[in-house]
Amino acid sequence: MRNVRLSFQIDALNVEIHPDSAAAGKAAARAAAAALGDLGKESAAIGVVFATGASQLDTLRALVGCGDISWNSIVGFHLDEYVGIDPNHPASFRKYLRENLTGRVAMREFFEIDGNASDLDGLCQSYAARLRQANPQLCLLGIGENGHLAFNDPGVADFRDPREMKVVTLDSACRRQQVAEGWFPTPEEVPERALTLTIPTVFRIPKVIVSVPGERKAQIVRRTLQDPISERCPATILRTHPDAMLFLDAESASQLNLNSAALAVG
Repeated sequence: MRNVRLSFQIDALNVEIHPDSAAAGKAAARAAAAALGDLGKESAAIGVVFATGASQLDTLRALVGCGDISWNSIVGFHLDEYVGIDPNHPASFRKYLRENLTGRVAMREFFEIDGNASDLDGLCQSYAARLRQANPQLCLLGIGENGHLAFNDPGVADFRDPREMKVVTLDSACRRQQVAEGWFPTPEEVPERALTLTIPTVFRIPKVIVSVPGERKAQIVRRTLQDPISERCPATILRTHPDAMLFLDAESASQLNLNSAALAVG
């Protein structure tokens, strides 16, 4: 796959494989910028939901470097946040987004998830109401090593969840991932609970761009594309979204049997 981009489709999901994480991130950013350009022709304010984590770094770096995005038209949100984490903790998603996004571009508005709120149910309701009002048209997303979307781990993921946002208990695989990526020293220091947008909330967003680089994600990429669609592997539901694109690098695609897919060399 050296210096070659492969593109193919699994069910409704469009997949691109790039040589490395930086190339995949740039491709995802170009797709996001193109979508924002089209949306800007239709509306003065564009709602966008942003993911966090190691998998999003190359995409966000490339996106904030795009010179033709009208950031002052974007109303931003994020997917999830730990409950009770200090907003200045290195693993706080509020801190992550300030450092990698909102501190680098001048958005029209950005709504943070307050993981320290005293009334978590009230926060879920008010954040969901803001999200409905903004009517986001684009979501940047990742996939966890256990297949989670946002913090919808297997066991709490619900493809028909009646809630728009909820408090969840993180499973052990999710907590181990946070340690492996360097956000926390030990699994015991990872907060047990988090606030997350639910899967139906994410799926109401018309366009989804998913960035999943790295060798640690190879197994879950294979499962996402090959397992039966099930809440046991929440990311499999991406294959039903009408306008979703999955950007991989050579490492995250390394367990795919590419000969079995209908491939088109890009």
